[in-house]
Amino acid sequence: MYDTEKRIELVKKRMHEYHRRQEWRTVCRLSVLCTLLFLSLVGAMGIMQNKPIDITGMYGTILLHEDAGGYVLVAVISFTVAVVITALCIKFRKKGQKSQAAEDHV
Repeated sequence: MYDTEKRIELVKKRMHEYHRRQEWRTVCRLSVLCTLLFLSLVGAMGIMQNKPIDITGMYGTILLHEDAGGYVLVAVISFTVAVVITALCIKFRKKGQKSQAAEDHV
């Protein structure tokens, strides 16, 4: 049987693995959501470019119809890239803080 320190170490290791898997699942779900949103935007652009629009209340679709779809697409892609870069920076900063805290603890 393990002593108390070894059991605590095993529990912490399992907790770390569980949290890592949970974060990975969250990232995968968000990636799928971003991909679906991107594909729906591209599909909407394809549909709107072939049909004339006579509805005055749909300003966003009028922009897509009047050759501004490329600008909207670039804005969405750049926003997505910025979010990914920000998330990676936060992740690496947290890892750095955890490793520094572990070094300080030892």
